[in-house]
Amino acid sequence: MKKSGLFAGLAFVLLVVFCAGQVMAKPVTIQWWHAMRSARGEVCNYMIKQFNESQDKYVVVGTNKGNYDETVNAGVAAIRAKKHPHILQSFEVGTQTMMLSGAIYPVHELMKDAGYNVNWKDYLQPVLSYYMNSDGNLMSMPFNSSTPVMYYNVDLFKKAGIPLLSKSESVTWDDMAEITAKLVKSGVPGGLVTAWQSWTQIENYSAIHNIPFASKANGYEGLDCELTINNDKVVNHIARLKSWMADGRFFYGGQKYQGPKAEFLAQNAGLYIDSISGIAKLKKAVKDFKWDVAPLPVESWMKAPQNSIIGGASNWVLKGHSKEEYEGVAAFLDFLATNRMQGFWHMQTGYFPITLTSYKSLKDVGYFDANPFQEVGIKQMTRREPTKISRGLRLGYFIQIRNIINEELELVWNDSKTPQEALDNAVKRSNIKLREFEKTYK
Repeated sequence: MKKSGLFAGLAFVLLVVFCAGQVMAKPVTIQWWHAMRSARGEVCNYMIKQFNESQDKYVVVGTNKGNYDETVNAGVAAIRAKKHPHILQSFEVGTQTMMLSGAIYPVHELMKDAGYNVNWKDYLQPVLSYYMNSDGNLMSMPFNSSTPVMYYNVDLFKKAGIPLLSKSESVTWDDMAEITAKLVKSGVPGGLVTAWQSWTQIENYSAIHNIPFASKANGYEGLDCELTINNDKVVNHIARLKSWMADGRFFYGGQKYQGPKAEFLAQNAGLYIDSISGIAKLKKAVKDFKWDVAPLPVESWMKAPQNSIIGGASNWVLKGHSKEEYEGVAAFLDFLATNRMQGFWHMQTGYFPITLTSYKSLKDVGYFDANPFQEVGIKQMTRREPTKISRGLRLGYFIQIRNIINEELELVWNDSKTPQEALDNAVKRSNIKLREFEKTYK
């Protein structure tokens, strides 16, 4: 009896110790470095909080590392120091570099290894195609995906006697010549401003009109590609915008979005081309006029315009962590893709809901009936099946290439170069970068 009592007591003590250990075991920490700041950063913090409170095995810690460039640079430095996060957000122009870096755990492998049977066909295909490898496998998880649209000042349109724009049918660039002229004639200082000029006026202009941006199917079919943006159609488009500067129908507000957005908010321009993610900011910023959204303009000769292409960023999973940590990464990525989180993300930021199911859920509850302008970008990007040209761009050192294009365009706007000279030089300078990338990663 004494022996049995001793064993029973010992078993009880071990059970208490085991249970205490279970209770006191720390959850696995998952580090996510991202570029979302201000209101978007707050939305990310909310989504992280919701995940952390939904279970007790993992804790995601989100850290803003600055803008897109700064976040990628911080990630590269951390990888070299072997102190990198589990998840790194990288913008779309860094896709080729990330794919070939050797530091990536492909997301299609991660989700399968962690036991998630993801229905990739349920995702918006123009988004997936940007982040797929040549075998059609997804390398990173889409997160904040956008596309450019055209915002316009409804009050200024009415004052100038201009009919309001359709949310589904694009106006032509010929129409834009008349619209901008009427705006200026009515007293508006400028007709059109554009943010992210390379992305909106060359990359998306080319995709919508199915014009190659680069050879080798825009880089998808080989590192030995070259830029082709000095073609007649793109040169003529830039020349048109330059000619409009003479009477104010177009003016340059800066490379990114701050300047053009400020001009639109000040009602110095009646039309403003920018990302759909600008919707959330305009909702908060505009107090004294009504605005609306329309698809990007197209050339009159383009009877069936192609899909626009994406901007934004995706989440890349980095190598070098434990299986247990990767299970947490997979759980978090799966959580972000749920209908509830995707619906919340879209409503709060304007970025796409990345699955067809989440898109349908928003439609079913009448969200787009109440907010029709938030569906413009989705319809524009999904109006055609992507071609080899319109599926996106897969270029090495694309960050530097976009900067080169922006620099050359500025020389057009300030009368230092003709459109042909600037685009010829952009091609020449960019091809040097492409050859450097090819030599490095071949």
